[in-house]
Parts: sequence; C-alpha cells; structure tokens
Amino acid sequence: MSLVCPVILGSVRSDRQGLRVARFLIAQLEARGHEAPLVDPMALKLPLLDRMYKEYPKGEAPEALEALAALYVRADAFVVVSAEYNHAIPPALSNTLDHFLEEYSWRPSAICCYSAGPYGGVRAAMPLRAMLAELGMPSIPSLLPVPRVGQALDEAGTAAEDWLERAAGRFLDELAWYAEALKMQRQKGTPY
Repeated sequence: MSLVCPVILGSVRSDRQGLRVARFLIAQLEARGHEAPLVDPMALKLPLLDRMYKEYPKGEAPEALEALAALYVRADAFVVVSAEYNHAIPPALSNTLDHFLEEYSWRPSAICCYSAGPYGGVRAAMPLRAMLAELGMPSIPSLLPVPRVGQALDEAGTAAEDWLERAAGRFLDELAWYAEALKMQRQKGTPY
C-alpha cells in the first residue's frame, strides 16, 4: 500500500545536520513507493505561534499553513526528525507542530532523532513522544536514533554506515504497519 508520510524536520540552524537525516528517510520512504514530502521550518518561515490554523477564518490563514493543512489531511503517517537541544526538542520543531491539531488525528508518527555525540538525541525523543501523543499522532514504539550524524550520513543523506539502512528498514516497516492499520480504521470512522 502506498502511503503519504510527510517528513517533518525540526532544525533551522544554518549548519543543521538534520537535513541529512531527512534526505535519508525521504529516499528510504520513496524507495518503498511512498510519498514523503519534506516539511522544513526554514523554508516555511512560520510565525511564532499566535493562532493555530483552525483559529483563522476560512481562507485567511497564511499560505504556508494552508498548504500544510492540505498535506496533513492527506497524510497516513508522519516522520519527525529531531535534534536534541538541551535535552529537549528544537523550538522550531515545537512551533511547526503546534500550528495544527485535528489534522494529525488518528495517524501514527515515528521519531528519528540525531546528535553529534554517541546518544543520537534520545533525550529529546522522550518529551517529543509525549507531545506527539497529545497532538493525536502517537509515535510507534521504536525510535531511530542516529548518533554521530556527521559521520553516519553525508550531505546528500547517503548512509556511510551499514547499520543505518538495516535499522531504518525495520523502523519504516513498523511505521507502515501502524499507518496501514490506522488508515483502515479511519475509513470505518473514528470515535469522535
């Protein structure tokens, strides 16, 4: 089954390594026949959250929010790529996620975290997991941490280490399972 899986990138730093991770995951998803558009807060230039998308009068939301809403409604699952900033998620990721709510509902998410060090950003993944569940897109049980990201992936997102493609394969298999199951359930209707 072909799925729509937006890849939401969390960093806007000028030398951000997360773009390598996002490119890698997009290539992995597309190789499986899925649509995997990049959601990049640097390109979107969303304002700091003042009003959620749903709080704008119909047709009056900023163009970037309208485009994201249309994408999110089509989505079957979300892949969230997060750095670790001070044991937490980057502010740009929180801001990007917080603009929406209902558009995420009943769709799974998968967390790929990364860092320059040996832990792969896992300390950021724990608060992110709680946030995603609150937004209505609970994360799958597995994480894909990428330690030493600058060595693990090149600029184009090509894996330099064999373990990464194997781990990503299992991670994306799990996401697809949850996405297909929830897609079938959404077609039958949701509790509210």
